[in-house]
Amino acid sequence: MASRADSVTPSLNLSKFGQATELKKRLWFTIAALVVFRLLSFVPLPGIDPTALSALAEQTKGGVLDFLNTFSGGSLSRMSLVALGVMPYITASIVVQLASSLSPTLAAIKKEGESGRKRLNQYTRYGTVGLAAIQGYFIAVGLESFGASQGLAAVVDPGMLFRISAVISLVGGTMFLMWIGEQITSRGVGNGVSLIIMAGIIAELPTSFSNLFEGGRTGNISGLLITGVLVMALGLVAIMCFVEQGQRRVLIQYPKRQTQRGMMQADRSHLPLKINTANVIPPIFASSLLLMPLTITQFAGQRVAGESMWGDFVISLNQYLQHGSPMYMLLYGGGILFFTFFYTAVVFNPEETADNLKRNGGFIPGIRPGKNTADYLDYVLTRITVIGAIYLTLICLVPEYLIASAGIPFYLGGTSLLIVVNVTVDTVAQMQSHMLAHQYGDLIKKAKLKGGKLR
Repeated sequence: MASRADSVTPSLNLSKFGQATELKKRLWFTIAALVVFRLLSFVPLPGIDPTALSALAEQTKGGVLDFLNTFSGGSLSRMSLVALGVMPYITASIVVQLASSLSPTLAAIKKEGESGRKRLNQYTRYGTVGLAAIQGYFIAVGLESFGASQGLAAVVDPGMLFRISAVISLVGGTMFLMWIGEQITSRGVGNGVSLIIMAGIIAELPTSFSNLFEGGRTGNISGLLITGVLVMALGLVAIMCFVEQGQRRVLIQYPKRQTQRGMMQADRSHLPLKINTANVIPPIFASSLLLMPLTITQFAGQRVAGESMWGDFVISLNQYLQHGSPMYMLLYGGGILFFTFFYTAVVFNPEETADNLKRNGGFIPGIRPGKNTADYLDYVLTRITVIGAIYLTLICLVPEYLIASAGIPFYLGGTSLLIVVNVTVDTVAQMQSHMLAHQYGDLIKKAKLKGGKLR
């Protein structure tokens, strides 16, 4: 017979949302923080000429900077204080997480518990400052040199003072976004950094659809092609929602334990292994590795083009590795495959999981505890990761290839859709958890008032 607590689960619906006061406060805080992020994206760097900046955005349209602009919510094209977004923080956090699995010193810090986690977070912040400063400096130098041959000047008063002010402003904007993300995670709903990225992507949706439909109105893009793009996007969303919730449940059994009635009962549980254990980290990390040097070479190419052999090399590199080119697609797909396996091995350690099961008395039926369990988990996880890696590669590459080959001005590719879908699913799941906890809390209060107990 189902208990009163069990009957609460299927009753989760929007009618219960109005009663969850704590959840509403968290949602309002999250919305307010995202509004602050969007307002900051319209505050430009000091000393920028808007006319020349518009020419820069028009000249680099469809290139690397335009692709990065999608993730920053248009901040990069406006050269705002948060033009770098949270990408330096994401890159630094991934590097620290990978290093903690490879370095014995960092691995020992990681095992210290809460204090070790705080130390690693501090290292991540230091890395964020370093990466943001490097990227900010190259952006400042590129802005100074842009348009010199055309008689344009994106910077009103170029020089070392502008470079220092631009680096300080960009680093400060990135650190402020990182702080906002941490506040959303602790006081709001969902993962703050992921929500900031999703907000930037969604903010560019009206522009992407406007360019797409404008191309159909002027006759540059056929209506059938526009319909195909929209159907493809809806199909990808459906596939992502299905695969992201896919799991391989490994049966875990515990020894028989004596109950209050004297009967022996064996407990059973499941170890869920997600098909896409790495989540959206492989596409983000692969694109970061490709786009960060390309951004530098694109700015450097404006400055050294035609002056030396280095300038010709930079121009050729940008042509071969531009967004949507075969070499870019090959390196991007290879990076996704590599980081899917690599990051999965980092976040899930079969030996550690097997040791934890052995200490708690759990075992997989038919598999001996210890090394045999670790080998079995590694075997199962490897097979699942193969499916997940192929899924991620196809999801990210197929839309990119179709959009680039057809020349469609629609930059919501597979990576962007993957981020939006994953963050949305995770946020909705957390909202349901808060609503469930609220209903359980009310149930416990009623039981105490009646002097009864849950059965």
